[in-house]
Amino acid sequence: MSSRRIFAKPARFAAIAPYGWMVLFFLVPFGFVLKISLSQTAIAQPPYEPVFDLTAGWDALKAAFAALSADNFKLLGSDDIYIFAYVRSLTVALTATALLLLIGYPIAYGMARLPQRWQAVAMVLVIVPFWTSFLIRIYAWINILQHDGLLNQVLLALHLVSQPVVWLSTDTAMYIGIVYSYLPFMILPLYATLAKMEPVLEEAAADLGAPPWRVFWLVTFPLSLPGVGAGVLLCFIPIVGEFVIPDLLAGSNALMIGQTLWLEFFTNKDWPVASAAAIVLLVVLLVPLLLYERLQKRQLEQGR
Repeated sequence: MSSRRIFAKPARFAAIAPYGWMVLFFLVPFGFVLKISLSQTAIAQPPYEPVFDLTAGWDALKAAFAALSADNFKLLGSDDIYIFAYVRSLTVALTATALLLLIGYPIAYGMARLPQRWQAVAMVLVIVPFWTSFLIRIYAWINILQHDGLLNQVLLALHLVSQPVVWLSTDTAMYIGIVYSYLPFMILPLYATLAKMEPVLEEAAADLGAPPWRVFWLVTFPLSLPGVGAGVLLCFIPIVGEFVIPDLLAGSNALMIGQTLWLEFFTNKDWPVASAAAIVLLVVLLVPLLLYERLQKRQLEQGR
């Protein structure tokens, strides 16, 4: 028996397995959520109708399909609460991602320029926060940012402020928590890209008379764009739907879409509207993914 026949089935299974995983754990749940989003709220269990009963016959299924409607999606487009939640979520995600890029890029660049033996140490320092529970780290920031917390004590000791500053329940506290929590997700892909970059390219540009800032802008940064794109997506997408950090650190006056989904599901028990909001959020988040894929294809075509 040839080696091609021996490895044909395992190789075929390995190629099909990811698609089966996506169908089972993404498309099937997505189908359930889509169906609920087209249903109507009901005081029952489950709290929506119609409910498909496969044992009721074809006529009952046709009647159930006929009862589906897009009223929940129309509500999302006509209610300012949901529109504002989406706009605020996108604004916070864009601002936080920009801050993460401005902070994370110099750190990743410095890590990539360290001696080889120190790069591993720097990598460990970046991922150390992951060794502690995410929720515990956010509660730690509550203690740091409270009225008599560590931050105000340091500012008062340095005479930078004359009285304690209000940090908690503000957007500033929310951005601090988001940047702190997601910074490793920005640094790691940037470091992986910058560490593979050949130093001779920068040296060649410098030998040709380019100043350091021009070397960075024309050589280093363009070559690091794959890492920038990966880091931006890893941060932007989860920040849009973030729930814990805004709920614990930000004020309650302006809700993000993650908090709105929580309220609709667990407080209002309005599963259809919450499902519709989740579907719209998923569609919105597909846009940066498609843009990133198009940029990747363009770079590959240019490389050829």
